Amino acid sequence: MADSTDSRRKQLQRLDSSIDNKLSFTYEDVEMIANHILEKVKCRPKLGIICGSGLGKLVDLVEDKEVLPYQEIPGFPVSTVPGHEGKLVFGQLRGKSVVLMQGRAHCYEGYTPQKITLPVRTMKMMGITTLFVTNAAGGVNKKYNIGDIMIIKDHVNLAGFAGVNPLVGVNDEKFGPRFPAMSNAYDLGLRQLALAKAKEIGFSDFVREGVYSMMVGPNFETVTECKILSLLLVDATGMSTIPEVLVAKHCGMRVFGMSLITNVVISEYDSPAHANHQEVLETGERRSKDLQQLVAAIVADLDL
Repeated sequence: MADSTDSRRKQLQRLDSSIDNKLSFTYEDVEMIANHILEKVKCRPKLGIICGSGLGKLVDLVEDKEVLPYQEIPGFPVSTVPGHEGKLVFGQLRGKSVVLMQGRAHCYEGYTPQKITLPVRTMKMMGITTLFVTNAAGGVNKKYNIGDIMIIKDHVNLAGFAGVNPLVGVNDEKFGPRFPAMSNAYDLGLRQLALAKAKEIGFSDFVREGVYSMMVGPNFETVTECKILSLLLVDATGMSTIPEVLVAKHCGMRVFGMSLITNVVISEYDSPAHANHQEVLETGERRSKDLQQLVAAIVADLDL
């Protein structure tokens, strides 16, 4: 037993030291990481929730917490962005076993799409069947206000137009098919449940449903880029989420996406206004309790 444990520890160390240079991860790589995590916690979650910028306080909902910092997980990308704590939080949420990613990594931090989506593949291997993905986003739709919550019904993968896609590379059918469909990326049943719960708790005035787009960042958009996004029928734009959704759908998860509108994009030339990350964090703080209430209401009625 001791020899086996020592051998696996060395395998994990080798994986951790080599993983930054990998363009893709084998099924065995991910299985090893998932098993390493499950050995450290008692919880066996079925629901995963990724918390975006300023949304990390969703973990306040979780009972019987078990916390695992990303630094203690071989190969996991560690976020360098304010508002992203960098922890897995396991526990119970409205009677459901869950794991929350308190913070995520982004392509603009220098990580490959494959690296930033490694946690999603790992969650699948841990037994997650449903994934909630949240983010902070800029409102492109002129009818949106700062503080609105947008349920994502579809996305425009602008980064994917330039080849930034975590599914590029060798495909292992044990993960999913070579050519996965994305026409139903955001589960209709989960969206309907979310809208019903928003109405039930009196949030209809600021809960929307719309289309999300991703720019790689880290810069905010130019005025002309914002005008193009509007022409593309985009309602909100951010710098994350779509790679995680692509991988989640690739490996057969149900996906629910939600954006907090933390700023309004600048769509007028020579405007004195400008987007900034502090505004993102402040809006996340202000709307935090409402987000918690909405997520809790959805999870309470979730069929896992």
